[in-house]
Amino acid sequence: MVRPRVIERQVGLPAPLIGENVVLRRHRSENLAAFQRWYRDTEVSRLTRYRSEPMNPEEVERYFRARVLGGDTLSYAIHLAQNDRLIGGATFSQLDLANGSVTYHITIGERDCWGLGYGTEATELMLELAFEQLGLHRVALAVFEFNRRAIRSYEKAGFRIEGRLRDTILRDGRHWDEISMSILEPEWRAREARSARGRRVREVARAQAG
Repeated sequence: MVRPRVIERQVGLPAPLIGENVVLRRHRSENLAAFQRWYRDTEVSRLTRYRSEPMNPEEVERYFRARVLGGDTLSYAIHLAQNDRLIGGATFSQLDLANGSVTYHITIGERDCWGLGYGTEATELMLELAFEQLGLHRVALAVFEFNRRAIRSYEKAGFRIEGRLRDTILRDGRHWDEISMSILEPEWRAREARSARGRRVREVARAQAG
């Protein structure tokens, strides 16, 4: 199989990425207000950061300008398909075009949207972008051992545990590992072949949106 050429960053973000329940769009500057709320949430901080305390407003704004709107990442806003509500963000960073790899990050900032499958679907859309449109070979991520919900979501999307940094974070009175996970393009294609129905659902949603 001939893999598609890895596109240059200057081509820009393909958007929107349309799923059955979520739509991924380019971020807008006004999304900063939601980021300010999410990243000052103590539970979001506990699950995603080495530092236990939430980010202050200046830190959130620097992060948003550099990592979300900046030119060194591919970042999307996650919206609910039914009402366009902004619920989180998904980002590719450390894009290594020479070796076809990238690092993945996702945050569902709205607590009432946790555990409903939105993060898994957003991740599946980002993997389709990585392997089908960007022509990448490997997508990797890191997650804390105690974030069981996130690990289940990643595994459902096809990620495999490939290693761990032992006792790397102190949280809730004990040390936990940081878990490394990844998915390769052949693994993703095998999963897609087994789940043709899921692809048909996405294609129908895109046709309806167009």
